[in-house]
Amino acid sequence: MPAITALPPSVDLAALRPSLKTSVVKMQNAGVSVSCILSFIQQYNLIAGGSTGIIAESDIEPVLDVPTLDALSPSRDAAQAAALLQKTVMLKLNGGLGTGMGLHDAKSLLPVRQSVSHSPKKTAKTTSKNFLDFIIQQVLYFRENGSPHLRFMLMDSFSTSDSTRAYLEEHYGIASLFKDPLPPVDGAPAAGRDYFTEEVELLQNQVPKIRQDTLEPAEWPADSKCEWAPPGHGDLYTALYGSGKLAALLAAGYEYLFVSNGDNLGATLDERIVSHMRDQKIDFLMEVCERTESDRKGGHLARQRQRDSRLLLRESAQCAREDEASFQDITKYKYFNTNNLWIHLPALQAQLEQHDGALPLPVIRNEKTVDPSNKKSYKVYQLETAMGAAIAHFDSAAALVVPRTRFAPVKTCGDLLALRSDAYIETADARLILAPARHGKPPTIQLDNDYYKFISGFEQLIEGGVPSLIGCNALAVKGPVRFEAGVVIKGKVRIENTDTEKVKVIEKGRVLDNETI
Repeated sequence: MPAITALPPSVDLAALRPSLKTSVVKMQNAGVSVSCILSFIQQYNLIAGGSTGIIAESDIEPVLDVPTLDALSPSRDAAQAAALLQKTVMLKLNGGLGTGMGLHDAKSLLPVRQSVSHSPKKTAKTTSKNFLDFIIQQVLYFRENGSPHLRFMLMDSFSTSDSTRAYLEEHYGIASLFKDPLPPVDGAPAAGRDYFTEEVELLQNQVPKIRQDTLEPAEWPADSKCEWAPPGHGDLYTALYGSGKLAALLAAGYEYLFVSNGDNLGATLDERIVSHMRDQKIDFLMEVCERTESDRKGGHLARQRQRDSRLLLRESAQCAREDEASFQDITKYKYFNTNNLWIHLPALQAQLEQHDGALPLPVIRNEKTVDPSNKKSYKVYQLETAMGAAIAHFDSAAALVVPRTRFAPVKTCGDLLALRSDAYIETADARLILAPARHGKPPTIQLDNDYYKFISGFEQLIEGGVPSLIGCNALAVKGPVRFEAGVVIKGKVRIENTDTEKVKVIEKGRVLDNETI
């Protein structure tokens, strides 16, 4: 049984509305940290008070004159650059299960690239690399090239922790891979240390799901795990503070944190960025990309007209219907958040202490069923926050325009198809980036959700091989289709099969060039 969490004097249980009090007591009994409970109270009160989270067009203005990464020069002092990276922590978000792609385990374990090798007996062997393999190889690259003690962390959820630990232990050996020169905790001998829990893993909190009809905490006796949910990646700050790991990092001399999505293999450390932060005294830096037509419905960066023109993010759910045209104007609001963030740790500590460990971030009300596998189960809210929204809390915050090579997320099987193809290449530092011939523009892939939304159907599509997409502008696939080896897609191609009983096979070596079949 976890220890019951004691609440600070600032929280008067008796004064809370009954439904909120029930949730707070549930969190206390589960041993949830004080900072997480305080953050949940903030979010709950916003929902219960009818907050819409709408950011009016009249309250913001476009962001102009954002510096670019390409304009930053590498440090002339290699030793100084290496020393700065030694003070930087690289953290990857690893809490997602990829349920939208039909996965039931850590998304980071999904194979991203496959290669075929031949033995002397000419037998073919297929090997694959998943997101986690690429991430570890990025870490090893920096450790072998000037930053031997680079600190690396994963923010896992309760759903991904066990499988992530098991994979790393089996394939890399946690103690040898993550052994760090930090002093042993409580004087424990090195042989008895749990390096994964102590040095690598930052465990995301869990908060109660809330019934939509009563705002009471959800109860689901058939599977009590369904009563809880992770509170979004904005929980990064709460988890760092509440776990004591932020204080430990500062005590060990770390100054900067670089955090990015685990499924974005284009994002890795860059000495130019952290040097720019140090030289310009920036406390919070967000990497942004220029919006294109395909990005117009996604969120954008803006400035507040009040509060000294501070930066903020406006997501589609925060846009009023009458402001949609302006929201989607990519010539006005030019930049979107890549979720690659750089944070000055002392400044983060100061902000968190100012708010008792719970930054007041805008709440995201995620509507779900209490049991994700049972669509007839009752409806709940999952209260979440986004880590990028913290940009509004820092006086010295900035944005930096980066090339699309630093932004290659995988949200759909269409994204995965592009990443597995020759449209992307592997770099020496273990990134997956757009091939130079793509000129910074990824191919647009639209796969029929009736067949390829989930990974099982997707694997049938490419059973014979992944088509060449380096010359593809757009590919749409509708109906049952299967590619054989060596297929080449050029320009804009649409493949449609209206016969749901028979798979359309794209023959070996076929070249499709600006055509519909």
